[in-house]
Amino acid sequence: MQSPGSIIFTLGPLVIRWYGVMIALGFIAATYFAHRLAKGYSIDPDKLVNTILVSFIGGIVGGRLYFVALEWPTFALHPENILATWQGGLSIHGGMIGCVLTAYAYCRFNKIPFLKALDIGGIVVSLGQAIGRWGNFFNNECFGGPVDPSFPFRLYIPEEMRPAKYQNESYFHPAFLYESVWDLLIFLLLYFYLGEKLKKYPGVTFMVYLALYSIGRLPIELLRTDSIMKFGIQVPVIASIITLVIAIAGIALFMAKYRKEESST
Repeated sequence: MQSPGSIIFTLGPLVIRWYGVMIALGFIAATYFAHRLAKGYSIDPDKLVNTILVSFIGGIVGGRLYFVALEWPTFALHPENILATWQGGLSIHGGMIGCVLTAYAYCRFNKIPFLKALDIGGIVVSLGQAIGRWGNFFNNECFGGPVDPSFPFRLYIPEEMRPAKYQNESYFHPAFLYESVWDLLIFLLLYFYLGEKLKKYPGVTFMVYLALYSIGRLPIELLRTDSIMKFGIQVPVIASIITLVIAIAGIALFMAKYRKEESST
């Protein structure tokens, strides 16, 4: 497996890149399935689409700000690259924070049931992530340690993109692929099975999504050679652990609340 390059084509000053296209395709796919789910959650489909659009923008902003903050020494030297999202550099965890905060504000302002909208988001965002991760493939990023040329899942990384200590290696774990497959499995599980079962417990489906995503992200992140490091620690690993703890606590609290309500009726 080898990236054909990050650029699809250029037309004068216009440059169309695979990274942006894959993010856009992920957004379109997620929006399509969210629209299909809306009526089952008693939400106006058009209002939900507007919520997704606004929260998507918030997620892009949050993901970029999070990434820039963690890599500030580099961006301080090259501030012109802060807005260059087409080169990669969107943090999933920062994107989650941006999405949730923006969705909450929009839902409150437009009287949309926030927890139900959040549950739909939890179902479909995993599909968007599964597709969007392929943008990393075209950018030659999100890869793990070196593997033998005979390894069935191997990704060729050009010399200029390899970490210094792996200059003599050619093939690496395609971490982006592992995560893409995991995200797709989460979507299938939530869309076709768990989402329906948990529909009467608003907020729980989203927490299940967070838990499942974090469980898969942890081992994949430990494989990566390009993970963001601070004080010798992989920041996304810590973020995934915190997210997992929040998700488990959220599931427990929501279910305790709903069980109590059911027993009192």
